[in-house]
Amino acid sequence: MIKGRSLVEPEDFSLSEMDSLFLLAEKIENDEKYLRDSLRGKLLATLFFEPSTRTRLSFEAAMLRLGGSCLGFAEPGSSSASEGESLADTIRMAASYSDAIVMRNPKEGAALLAARYSSVPVINAGDGGHHHPTQTLTDLLTIKRLFGNIENKTVGFCGDLKFGRTVHSLAKALARYSNIKMIFISPTELVLPEYIKSMLKKQNVEFEERENLEKSMPELDVLYMTRVQRERFFNEDDYIRLKDTYVLNPDKLSAGKEKMIVLHPLPRVNEISVEIDSDSRAAYFKQAKYGMYVRMALLASILGVV
Repeated sequence: MIKGRSLVEPEDFSLSEMDSLFLLAEKIENDEKYLRDSLRGKLLATLFFEPSTRTRLSFEAAMLRLGGSCLGFAEPGSSSASEGESLADTIRMAASYSDAIVMRNPKEGAALLAARYSSVPVINAGDGGHHHPTQTLTDLLTIKRLFGNIENKTVGFCGDLKFGRTVHSLAKALARYSNIKMIFISPTELVLPEYIKSMLKKQNVEFEERENLEKSMPELDVLYMTRVQRERFFNEDDYIRLKDTYVLNPDKLSAGKEKMIVLHPLPRVNEISVEIDSDSRAAYFKQAKYGMYVRMALLASILGVV
């Protein structure tokens, strides 16, 4: 039972708790009236210290579809943080007005700090290059809905694996499932952080690091593409040099399995050709919609109506 609990990183919920969320999300997907108005009178504070489209809008859509309301800000310049207010004080203030807080912050560890100071549950919507657990729930639900299960998969991660918090969160979550193999495809400058690799080794998860996407395609059940994130680079020249390292186009996709799926946490820049959008294996827009359903399930569970 996750009522009243914060979600800072994927391990905060057990596999059985995540499975319960996935089942609830599926019920919501199949019946638009299910849980409608169940959160009437509840308030969700959305504190986005960093730009967001899908995550913020899907949380707000989730809360509104459940009958609740939202308050907050979409950029730090519209909050007292621009005047020097500490994160702890901002969180204390927001908690006094709301029943739960969703926060995105560019600093690693900000969500954990927020959870320590908040009197209401805190949901991490991304903290720097660290974690993005609700995107992970979205990714896992998408895999489960499209394949029927999560186990026994070869998952390829391609692009910015160094700064990609969605990659870090999903890799940690997948490591808890049986018979998972991961292939990490990136330039040497953007390889997976050592702490993630150490965790995978400790849990005896099979993985490989490669630089060539084309040679890896035939092995994959899931290809998780990511953009090279300009906002994580200190040097513009490095970003320009690396941003187009991997571009998935129809020629490259043709080497993939017929039932393979392509995921992307979005936004994309040009790492997936728009020609791929009409391919049956392109699942990233379905993935975005599943994100709303799983966040509805999460909010309903944390706020105690199921």
